[in-house]
Amino acid sequence: MKPGARNLITDVSGLRVGNAQDHSLKSGTTVVLADKPFTASVHVMGGAPGSRETDLLAPDKSVAAVDALVLSGGSAYGLDACSGVVDGLRAASRGFRLGAATIPLVPGAILFDLLNGGEKDWRENPYRALGRTAFEDASDSFSLGTSGAGTGALTAMMKGGLGSASLVLPDGSTVGALVAANPVGAVTTPGDRHFYAAPFEIDGEFGGIGPDPASGLGLSLESRKGAAMSMRENTTIAIIATDAALTKAECQRVAVAAHDGIGRSTVPAHTPMDGDLVFALSTDTKPQGDVAQIGHAASICLARAIARAVFEATPAEHDLLPCWRTLNA
Repeated sequence: MKPGARNLITDVSGLRVGNAQDHSLKSGTTVVLADKPFTASVHVMGGAPGSRETDLLAPDKSVAAVDALVLSGGSAYGLDACSGVVDGLRAASRGFRLGAATIPLVPGAILFDLLNGGEKDWRENPYRALGRTAFEDASDSFSLGTSGAGTGALTAMMKGGLGSASLVLPDGSTVGALVAANPVGAVTTPGDRHFYAAPFEIDGEFGGIGPDPASGLGLSLESRKGAAMSMRENTTIAIIATDAALTKAECQRVAVAAHDGIGRSTVPAHTPMDGDLVFALSTDTKPQGDVAQIGHAASICLARAIARAVFEATPAEHDLLPCWRTLNA
């Protein structure tokens, strides 16, 4: 396996990603679109999730495909970003047709970034407009780090962000991950230099520092975020995509396997204060995929994407926490 040409989720042909952010708000939204509706499912392992229309992604539910997936900051307010994407899809005459009605189906998930130092005294919820802007911005190239849903993200010790990575499998199919990393846990080992995901790094994609040579890692749970805020402003939300044909049930199994990537890159992971959630989608443009291999690739891509999210984060005014690049300049 090797990364795709962009090392982004958009190495899965036909996918587009749009970001919208407000840096004074310290928050934003990210949307994933495709050329046509796609099969998708979801798995939640965090104790405090926030989501919209995820029940319809269960394998036993009648909806066969959805039109977009949304990741957003803003906690419960951020769920309205899905409405902005729905507006954009409806204007483009895209959605489930029922008689004269067009109904875009847009599941989404949110992270908590309401106490990160941004201006949150809005009179009108800004996330619907951010969702529409992200929809209009969608392309096969997009920014990582302090962008989209990762704009206001924080890990335990430093800024989080938006990350992505991909792998091309031996059968020619592609797997990609997109993540907004805002966990309770740390993504770097004590000392702020080495990434927990370092054993899975490819071609120096997050600095090439290598694994921490120390042993006994994970025993200290220091948290600058906990000191600056509390331990309840968190969550890692992600999307896995493949062009291999998968059923909805197989997408769910891939989403389950992908959560290993959160555990490999974040310590601790899946806590009661995280809303860790992974969507998995298939664009169904390649032959039937090997679910075990796709799930394994998804977990590696997600671990790498989380590290890239932190590595690519950039400083901004009124930040509560430093960036990895600042700490390791």
